[in-house]
Amino acid sequence: MIPGVRASFITRLSIQLSVRDLVPLLETKAFLPWGAISPRCIMSGTIELSTVKIEKPEDVNFVLGQSHFIKTVEDIAEAVVGSVPGAKFGLAFCESSGECLVRVEGNDEELKALAMKNALAVGAGHSFILFLANCFPINILNAVKNVQEVCTIFCATANPAEVIVAESATGRGIMGVIDGAKPKGVEGPEGIHWRIALLRKFGYKRG
Repeated sequence: MIPGVRASFITRLSIQLSVRDLVPLLETKAFLPWGAISPRCIMSGTIELSTVKIEKPEDVNFVLGQSHFIKTVEDIAEAVVGSVPGAKFGLAFCESSGECLVRVEGNDEELKALAMKNALAVGAGHSFILFLANCFPINILNAVKNVQEVCTIFCATANPAEVIVAESATGRGIMGVIDGAKPKGVEGPEGIHWRIALLRKFGYKRG
């Protein structure tokens, strides 16, 4: 184990890491495939890694992303209703400067409350979470990606999901997402037939 690393798996993954502890490893070419890193590139400090479970009804889809401006709140709302006029949605955006408030938009009160609750739990600056009803992520995702302020989409799913969050003295950031379960194997002929038939049942493919 790296000196200075403490891990607890009782209720969530929690790691506190001193960056100074990584310097000996970063100077070793075996640690990184592209070679060593100078310790002069390393800033001192600690981070805490944790997982935050997205709380939602089983059949509700959501999109998690990162943006860079408060204009995001209105622009994503317009992207959703412009793509699927009958869509219901709740959107929450974590402001990361000034008052640092969670900004909320939407046309469904339950979905707005769901977005607000999960945005507060994740608490990562400039992140947004969008919950959907009467439509699916595939219907609105390109429109959301094309919003000028949107930088990254981490996931779009109805699966159980956990957000991997890093926290420093400055704030919190999203490192990645655990989306659903890990693979149990590789599809065979029956699985291929099922997949092809499913897409045609939904109307996404013809024939």
